[in-house]
Amino acid sequence: MSSIARIHAPSGNRALIITSLAVPLTGWTVHAVILHRKLAATRRDPLTGLLGRDGYTAKARQVTDRYGNNALVVLVDLDHFKEINDGPGGHAAGDRVLAVTAQRLTARAGSRRAVGRLGGDEFAVAVRIGAARRELRLAQLVNLLAQPVEVDGGALVDVAASVGAAAPDVLGTTDLAQLQRAADAAMYAGKHTGRAVLADLSHATVPSINGRRAGRLGTSTLGAAA
Repeated sequence: MSSIARIHAPSGNRALIITSLAVPLTGWTVHAVILHRKLAATRRDPLTGLLGRDGYTAKARQVTDRYGNNALVVLVDLDHFKEINDGPGGHAAGDRVLAVTAQRLTARAGSRRAVGRLGGDEFAVAVRIGAARRELRLAQLVNLLAQPVEVDGGALVDVAASVGAAAPDVLGTTDLAQLQRAADAAMYAGKHTGRAVLADLSHATVPSINGRRAGRLGTSTLGAAA
């Protein structure tokens, strides 16, 4: 059977019929767009099980909007990850380190959070945590992420991570993009130092491209409620 409908109608009615036929098509298009967005928001990284960039962004915005000044956005970048991938264990060791890092972030984040892998060795978390506990939780996170990871064969791989964080009450905004930009700048300010850096207003003005400081491309966390 032909899938093309042949309409025989006076010219005065033809436009009305065509318009009527177009309504279901338009409705289906809108439905398809909404469905695509929902799928993107729930799509998870197959290696770590964490939310992907779109899913993390949607959920992180819910966290910052809901908890306001008690929210904290944290970015994590694994140090020397290329050396792990290029080492004796190869990509299998690298994959194991990524998976364990995801497990550690999820365990520290608790229930009121969004945890995502943004790509490569970059992770992000938005979490509810009060100002009084931020520094302690960040220090605990850095220590946890620096624990060696056991890979296939029982060998231990040394790991470390750079961590930057941003809080709405410090920066005067709950906008996720601005918080991530500041957290990213703070993370690079403390790169390879073994300590987390909490962003201040100076970090919010550092030029960046797609969340990375000038010239770099590309964005996790912790604790329980305050």
